[in-house]
Amino acid sequence: MSQYELNGITLECLQGDIAAQRDLDAIVNAANAALLPGSGVAGAIHRAAGPALEEECRALGPIKPGEAVITGAHQLPNRHVIHCLGPVFGRDKPEAALLASCYRNALRLAEQNTIRSLGFPAISTGVFGYPPEDACRVAVATVIESLNGLKSLKLIRFVLFDPGSLELYRRELGELTGVA
Repeated sequence: MSQYELNGITLECLQGDIAAQRDLDAIVNAANAALLPGSGVAGAIHRAAGPALEEECRALGPIKPGEAVITGAHQLPNRHVIHCLGPVFGRDKPEAALLASCYRNALRLAEQNTIRSLGFPAISTGVFGYPPEDACRVAVATVIESLNGLKSLKLIRFVLFDPGSLELYRRELGELTGVA
């Protein structure tokens, strides 16, 4: 795990399972528009949370690219799940602005719900086809730009599925925090 400190907030990146982050108050779901179980991150989170998450989500969907909603975590070890709909690369325009909105809206919901620790996956990089390097730059820059407005959040973790993504986030966080 790599750690960086900025403005009294710890930024981390590690390789792991977003649905198994026991020490976080909330995790972010890279959701589909209907907020229903799917593949990748959404499938893993829904499987771990159990059927009550799907039931709660039915009343909240559909959402549009860039939007976020919050639910309970049900059988997950966390208190909340924040569901973000990232852009489909090449279809939802402007991709970077919509992806940045996902991160900003998730952070806003975390603050509104007094969440102290939050885990993000690499939103839109799976079946939505966003190039991982570009998505990483948007994610890390948006989170760092948002730090000054955060009061409750003290830990933000990027939970990456594979070693290549982990290295991208380590490098980007190092460069943007001056710890390259």
